[in-house]
Amino acid sequence: MTAPKNILIGGITGGIGSAIANTLHENEFNVVGFARNEEKLNDLNQRLSHVETLQADATDPDSLGQAFDQAFQLMGSIDVYIHAIGSIIIKPAHLTSTEHWMQTLQINLSSAFFAMKEAITAMQKQNKGSVLFFSSTAAQIGIANHEAIAASKGGIEAMVRSAAATYSNRNIRFNCIAPGLTNTNLAKPITSNPAALAISKKMCPLNDIAQPEDIASLAQWLISDSAKFITGQCFTVDGGLSSTTPKPKA
Repeated sequence: MTAPKNILIGGITGGIGSAIANTLHENEFNVVGFARNEEKLNDLNQRLSHVETLQADATDPDSLGQAFDQAFQLMGSIDVYIHAIGSIIIKPAHLTSTEHWMQTLQINLSSAFFAMKEAITAMQKQNKGSVLFFSSTAAQIGIANHEAIAASKGGIEAMVRSAAATYSNRNIRFNCIAPGLTNTNLAKPITSNPAALAISKKMCPLNDIAQPEDIASLAQWLISDSAKFITGQCFTVDGGLSSTTPKPKA
């Protein structure tokens, strides 16, 4: 019988991160996760007491390195790393301050690069592993007022393809998921506004937004042995928004 995989999740307190943690634990994976907000970690521990959590800031390489070291000590290996960390900024480029631009890059792209380095260091020792990142529909198609988020998430997709080529000889797989609008706390500025939510649903051919569990089910498959021949790919979960034209409504 194959031993359960040891999974480290960055951003475990987020809507997608916590949904993935719950799904993986229900399927008998060993899960450790980290986030930077202590209050949110305490709240998560009440809901997911079976998951070990750590406090760390993914934008700080030293803090991130400590989290990986602690996770390795707790589990004995890191077979999979999932980087469920990101931000949303919906603002046209000319109204985006330099501070907000740099912050968007730091949270979305720099943190992913720092985490990728740590994951590679851990997985090279065992000559195998799987790393999963998150992009966005905004990196797939042109969506108005998403210049900063599109740039930062597009960088992740390019990074995934390059890393998949570089580390294929070490049997380390790199993939990413690009969700559309998902029903999480991060998206509340949109989902809590009835007019904005209605517009978002109307843009989607399936006339809805994603739930965190929709993303979690794909994440579970991508890190499993069933997907062992898949690397360097980005899977879009947006109800067809980026790839289809809805049939006109009568």
